[in-house]
Amino acid sequence: MKRNIILFYAFLWFLPVFAQSDSTVTRIIEIARTDNRTMQHLDVLCNRFGGRLVGSDAYENAANWAASKFREWGMQVEMDEVGSVPVGFNRGPWFGRMMGEESMSLHFVTPSYTSGTKGVQRGHVMAEPKTREEFNRMKGRLKGAWVLITGKSNGFPIDFSAESDHRRDSIIEANMKTMEMNRAGKSKDPKNYKAVEPFDEPALFYREMREAGILGIIQSAPVPLVALYDRNNIMDMTFENLPVTPDIKLDEHQFELIERMVKERRQVILEFDIRNFFKPGPVKYHNVIGIIPGTEFPDEYVIMGGHLDAYDVATGGVDDGSGVTPTMEAARLIMAAGGKPKSTILVMLFAAEEFGLWGSQHWVNQNTEKLGFISNMFNRDYGPLPPVSISVTEAMWNDMEQICRPLNNINPDFPFELKKREPIERPEKPWGTDSGPFAVAGVPTLSFGLEDVKGYNFSYREIWHTERDTYNMSIPEYQEHAAVVTAVVVYGMACLNHLLPAEGYYK
Repeated sequence: MKRNIILFYAFLWFLPVFAQSDSTVTRIIEIARTDNRTMQHLDVLCNRFGGRLVGSDAYENAANWAASKFREWGMQVEMDEVGSVPVGFNRGPWFGRMMGEESMSLHFVTPSYTSGTKGVQRGHVMAEPKTREEFNRMKGRLKGAWVLITGKSNGFPIDFSAESDHRRDSIIEANMKTMEMNRAGKSKDPKNYKAVEPFDEPALFYREMREAGILGIIQSAPVPLVALYDRNNIMDMTFENLPVTPDIKLDEHQFELIERMVKERRQVILEFDIRNFFKPGPVKYHNVIGIIPGTEFPDEYVIMGGHLDAYDVATGGVDDGSGVTPTMEAARLIMAAGGKPKSTILVMLFAAEEFGLWGSQHWVNQNTEKLGFISNMFNRDYGPLPPVSISVTEAMWNDMEQICRPLNNINPDFPFELKKREPIERPEKPWGTDSGPFAVAGVPTLSFGLEDVKGYNFSYREIWHTERDTYNMSIPEYQEHAAVVTAVVVYGMACLNHLLPAEGYYK
């Protein structure tokens, strides 16, 4: 009898807590239905700031803007300094056209942290030399030329470092020996000797061509075009040793036409105006962390986030605007609904994910004492699709069943399913998004199952790191739904009287 009385009073003690949580969730859903601002946030990120490469003015502007929004919504803000790059980079417009016997506008990109042109530059076109004899034969003609190089672009520029020049010199020497061997073999047995192919390295005579006065190099690139950054040289750049040779990645179909015309020794004139700008550094960059303090367990955490940086050949509408903006809106909805979570909610907009998870790895390294007190790290970096499920362990099931119950009352077009999951191996190395460093540290990283419910034929691979990663590639109704689902689940998890049980998450 005494035990029953204790349980009864315990129930009465918990009842207001659940009532408060439920009423807040109801308000979150109501606000999201009438005033969902997810796409407004994305509009600002993409169409006011543009591509948010670390080291650019766009990234710094976006970080300061996001911090100002968090403060406006009543959150605390931490600008977590991750590091700096020795020089900054800002991209302006770029144009190109083919002139001569045939004319057309050129479809191309240049990797970030590579050289632009010196205004409008016009020149003839040559195929790159592959042997010392070829270079000596054509070196006088290289001045003022655009040079076609071999290989297919993977989005990165040709490495101009001294180390790479040394490697290319070694290849040139090895190829010379291969050719001498081929000549000797053919002279001994011209009918049966099978020549050994020399090693084909794009821009093999890069240093020599640059010294001869070329205007730039042009490489074939698959469509849609990808433009990454100069990862090999960025940390060694200074304002005195910046790249000087434009590195153009040209639509493979146009490249094929121009290459054929050059082989036929027809007149081809190309004109480019590429405005790639640098600024003196060091340029610091920060994670932007919005904080909703816990009322009872301020040293326990639920994290939601995505990466704020984006490649600048487009505007980062999907990678990762589609992650950052629903996360920001989820935070706004919680605050607008008057949410008072028991545990602290951290809203993390990470820097330099595209450079190698630098922002998230930095936070994990600097906050080891917090890692055992994180219920879950929600990371959104998989495109603008709606969350339709979540897979949880047996130990998490009861909590998550209650937390997720309101999700089927939001929009009948997006039914939500709670699924069981088996334990997974704890990774030894981070996977390729910002939840990776957290998983290595043993933090649970539950993520939502996403699905193109209405059949909009979305393809992430079409957009990932390409020129097509723009605002209009995000799907508004999916994005808005993601924001409210994230808000409800994160808030519910932060209102538990305990950390979400981690037993059975990792093997």
